[in-house]
Amino acid sequence: MEILSLIWEQYLYIPLFNLLVWIYLNYSNFNLGVAVIILTLALRFVLLPFTLLTERGKLISYRLRKDIADIKKDYSDDPIKQKIEIRRFLKTKKIRPWAKAISLAVQALTIVLLYRVFIGGINTEEKLHLLYPNIFRPDFINTNFLWFDIGQRDLTIAAVAAGYIFAQILIKVWDHRRQMNNREQIYSLLFPATIFLILAILPAAKSIFILTSLVFSSIISVFTALIKISIERAKKPAQE
Repeated sequence: MEILSLIWEQYLYIPLFNLLVWIYLNYSNFNLGVAVIILTLALRFVLLPFTLLTERGKLISYRLRKDIADIKKDYSDDPIKQKIEIRRFLKTKKIRPWAKAISLAVQALTIVLLYRVFIGGINTEEKLHLLYPNIFRPDFINTNFLWFDIGQRDLTIAAVAAGYIFAQILIKVWDHRRQMNNREQIYSLLFPATIFLILAILPAAKSIFILTSLVFSSIISVFTALIKISIERAKKPAQE
C-alpha cells in the first residue's frame, strides 16, 4: 500500500497539480477555469490516437452492420453467445475495443485527481507547498469562472453537463433511425440524472472537465459522421 500511495502522490497527484498551476500562470490569463479547459484539451490530444482507433472501429462496424445483424439473428436465443461471437468477429477485423477503455480510464483517473486538487480548497498552504521549485508560487489562485466558483458546487453547470449527455443519447438514437425500447428509455433518463446528482455534489471543476471532454468527442464524432455520409454516397452509384 505504501508503494501505491507513493505512486499516487509523487507520480500522479503532485505532477497534475503542478501542471494545472503552470497552465494557470502561463496560458489562462490567471483564470483557473480556463486552465482546467486547457488541461482537458491537452489530455484529449494526448489520447487522440486511442480516440481515432475507437472512431475507426465505429466506421468498420458501420460498414459491417449487415454481418453483425446476421450474427445477432443466428444467436438471438443466446445473448451471451451473441456477444462473444460479435466480439470474435470484430477482432478479426482488427477493431480494438481496448482503445476506448484506455481513454476512458485515463479521463476517469484525471477526474479523481482533480477532485483531490480541489477538495478542501486549492489555495491552502498544504497544496501550494507542493509546487516544484521552478514553478512560481502565486499568492492567490483565482477560482472564479463565468458566473461560478469552480472550487465550489454549482447546480447550473452540472445541469448543463447532464443535459449535454442527454442530448447526445437522443442524437445517437436519431442517427440509428429507430425507436427506443423501454430499457433504453429508462437509461436515457437515468444516466444523465445520475451524472447530474454526482456532479452536483462535487466542485464545479469536474463539470467543466467533463463538458469540455464531451464537446471534444462531439467534434471528432462529426468527422466520423461525415465519413459515414461519404460511404453512403459511394454505395448508391454502385447499387444503381
